[in-house]
Amino acid sequence: MSIELKGRTVVVTGASRGLGAAMAEFAAGQGMNLGLCSRGPSALAESDSILVEQLDVTDETAVAEFAGAVASRFGAIDLWINNAGMIRPIDPVRSLSIDEFRRHVDVNLIGVLIGCQTFIRHRAEQGGGGVLLNLSTGAPPFEGWSAYCSSKAAVDRLTEVVAAEEGKTGLRAHAVAPGIIDTAMHEEIRACPPERFPAVGDFIEMKTEDSFSSAAFVARELFALAFDPARAEQAVRVAFPAESDGEGASA
Repeated sequence: MSIELKGRTVVVTGASRGLGAAMAEFAAGQGMNLGLCSRGPSALAESDSILVEQLDVTDETAVAEFAGAVASRFGAIDLWINNAGMIRPIDPVRSLSIDEFRRHVDVNLIGVLIGCQTFIRHRAEQGGGGVLLNLSTGAPPFEGWSAYCSSKAAVDRLTEVVAAEEGKTGLRAHAVAPGIIDTAMHEEIRACPPERFPAVGDFIEMKTEDSFSSAAFVARELFALAFDPARAEQAVRVAFPAESDGEGASA
């Protein structure tokens, strides 16, 4: 990547595994300052340029305090990536657990809202600017995915509202559909019985054919979207193209 990232500061939520871990590793390799938070252990160890904290993104106070700690150590946060999320529950609507659905919405939507609000307030203290990336999906309305599809649709609309409200301050917001990456979430999907997720066979076939984007490719694309001036005017909702560097293909 020809864009200079060294010395910039990024926060990544859900940085313990999968795409979150790949983004953390990419950013560290570019010499960025990192604030990494997740419920589990971080993919990277704490260092002079990496601040790590285990927290729940639905805890408004914990997220705000974490952002303050990142800013105190590294200065202004340039990029905030709301990556933390979950796929469960996977079940037909008739069988859904309301408690599980509420927990899903708490993480996938309220957690994103808290991240958005925290970053917006932080950038206001800096005089505006900054880039916000919210991880969304390009998935169709699969049977069994009412929670996931509902929460990600809401994230898309939330991002559009943030872009409308904060665009005049110089803040850019994008909801990003990263394509299909073989992460722990996909292991959960492939383990679902057909009666809960009728399309499970398609996902098993993807694994057999290895028709995924690599997490490293998606990480590069995310940071290019955030910092490449040529991509600054892209639509609020962005779906990445298929990977073309020989490491797989996105859907």
